[in-house]
Amino acid sequence: MAASSAAAVDAERIVKADNAPGEWMTHGRTYSEQRYSPLTQISVDNVAELGLAWSYDLNTKRGIEATSLMVNGVMYTTSAWSIVHAIDARNGKKLWTFDPKVAKEKSKHACCDVVNRGVAVWQGQVFFGALDGRLFALDAATGDVNWQVPTFDPALPYTITGAPRVIKGKVMIGNGGAEFGVRGYISAYNVADGSMAWRFYTVPGDPALGFENDAMALAATTWNGEWWKLGGGGGTVWDSMAYDPELDLLYFGVGNGTPWNQEIRSPGGGDNLFLSSIVAVRPDTGEYVWHYQTTPGESWDYTATQHIILADITLRGSVRKIVMQAPKNGFFYILDRETGELLSAENYINITWATHVDMETGRPVEVPEARYTDVPFMLYPSYLGGHNWHPMSYSPATGLVYIPVLDIPAVYGQPENFQYNPGVANTGTDSVVGGLPDDQAERDAIGALVQGRLLAWDPVQQTEAWRVEHKGSWNGGVLSTAGNLVFQGTADGNLVAYRADTGEQLWDFSTQTGVVAPPITYEIDGEQYISINVGWGGAFALVFGEYVQAESLPNVSRVLTFKRGGKATLPAVPWTPTVVFNPPELKASDATLQLGHQTYQDVCMGCHGLNAVSGLLIPDLRGSAYLWDETGWEDVVRGGKLKDLGMASFANNISAKQSEAVRAYVIQQAQRAQALQKAAASATVTQPMTISAPTQATK
Repeated sequence: MAASSAAAVDAERIVKADNAPGEWMTHGRTYSEQRYSPLTQISVDNVAELGLAWSYDLNTKRGIEATSLMVNGVMYTTSAWSIVHAIDARNGKKLWTFDPKVAKEKSKHACCDVVNRGVAVWQGQVFFGALDGRLFALDAATGDVNWQVPTFDPALPYTITGAPRVIKGKVMIGNGGAEFGVRGYISAYNVADGSMAWRFYTVPGDPALGFENDAMALAATTWNGEWWKLGGGGGTVWDSMAYDPELDLLYFGVGNGTPWNQEIRSPGGGDNLFLSSIVAVRPDTGEYVWHYQTTPGESWDYTATQHIILADITLRGSVRKIVMQAPKNGFFYILDRETGELLSAENYINITWATHVDMETGRPVEVPEARYTDVPFMLYPSYLGGHNWHPMSYSPATGLVYIPVLDIPAVYGQPENFQYNPGVANTGTDSVVGGLPDDQAERDAIGALVQGRLLAWDPVQQTEAWRVEHKGSWNGGVLSTAGNLVFQGTADGNLVAYRADTGEQLWDFSTQTGVVAPPITYEIDGEQYISINVGWGGAFALVFGEYVQAESLPNVSRVLTFKRGGKATLPAVPWTPTVVFNPPELKASDATLQLGHQTYQDVCMGCHGLNAVSGLLIPDLRGSAYLWDETGWEDVVRGGKLKDLGMASFANNISAKQSEAVRAYVIQQAQRAQALQKAAASATVTQPMTISAPTQATK
């Protein structure tokens, strides 16, 4: 490929993306982020003819969340550990790969897997943020580095997992890490050399040091206490952005606070701006224009970083330019995108933390018990949200928004003695109360409540149009097309096509692995393709091992691309989804086990799973040989022996006494699992599985 044609994207091409409907040039296809394609060659009439055209191995074993871009016949995508791939979009042939070689121990600061959601392209360059905070500009033709800049101090527990956007010659990128103790912001860098053009902080810093702008001075009036001493307040901009070229406004979503618990973070209350807000700024300067806060005084990890969509729709007889979002808190919001005025808000799932949104004040009406300060309280939705990062889609043809819904409860409780622990997750909640009960029947009952669905939502009427219930939760992002189709991957390993107007299932394909990323579609030489990145992973896969082991599939990281009449097949994948339990004798006291349980839930659970039950992306500690080796366990947990494999040292976060207590707790949980396994052995015999993909689609 000639260098001059590689990633030949500029502002005019993206603004006029519908003039080139066969391309996918930016994260949501257009600046409006609708994830809707005008292509019609694949339609309800012939979608059953889809078959695999080609596959491309991404060669990682962690979560795959990227949206691929396709420009001038080349696909640009990312995999776990921030690795970038350029692929011939016709046949899946590798053009180049760039590995930023992120230190594996950085995974300590990745709350929700070592994922990356994609790249941006602009005038021959490919831009992406690495997990360790470096922003790269690569030559689109060769993959060579043109420049790289650090976007945060590498000593701090920030990460980058989100995809950048390029607007008016500036690369926009945020970061993650709110629970770990950081102060959130979004930055803009000049495409030519990586010099920073502006930075907008989302929460105020230490008032004694002054404020960067009037917006921060305003925000500071909504905080109490000394939030800046608890890691900076949080409020990271870790995912969603959208841009309106006519209004010249950049919109982005802001995350949760540090800690989640507002009573600890901001004693005395306050809205705590700009946590859990949609913020509009000028892309040239970062100048604040307006904000809307979805969850004032956020206390549940109810971020507003979820997918933001811009559209023009008719409301109450008038065409309105709107912003739509279905954030974690369970309400679907419609705002005027010029002013931020709230136009509508209704819950898209059943919720227990609030009754409704007061349209006069724009604020949710909370249930008093939801603040969990007196007694623990079970909330819907959980900290995973009613909708997480998985992109939704809006079809102008049907007028519907297609939302990958999570329906999971969580128990929140006030901790007895909270102590801020820099560099690990600080939720400010009772993590033991929020864990799993010992009784297996109770665990099974909770598992029955863990649900997920594809929801078609009418934003004008603010009502459900149709739904498809899935086998489990944590299903993939969504694509809609002018062929009256909606495509979504599922956690149980399928890519499915539905009628966009009714939800009728028309086609499916076994992907051999859980799917969380969203599909795209493109056209080359008059032929339309559907493409999706597959590979099980993410927060749910890591944390909720109890409810993913039985039905999840292994991580097989690939790009799968389909066309009508495709004949390619996938090789079989051998996999043994069980853990061998062989724990030593348990000699610990009840006090030690209690300490180990608390420490595990506070520090280890985010990667190794609730109550030591792994989702198998990471080896299950209950089957570890280190349970027999006190010294070896210490060498790993506090000595960093396995840091090059992703297990960083936690010497600064837990004491030797706590480390040994965690080992005792895991031994206890291994013995529990072993007893359950033996009890079930007479009924079932575990055999290695072979997971095959069909040679053709099933209707």
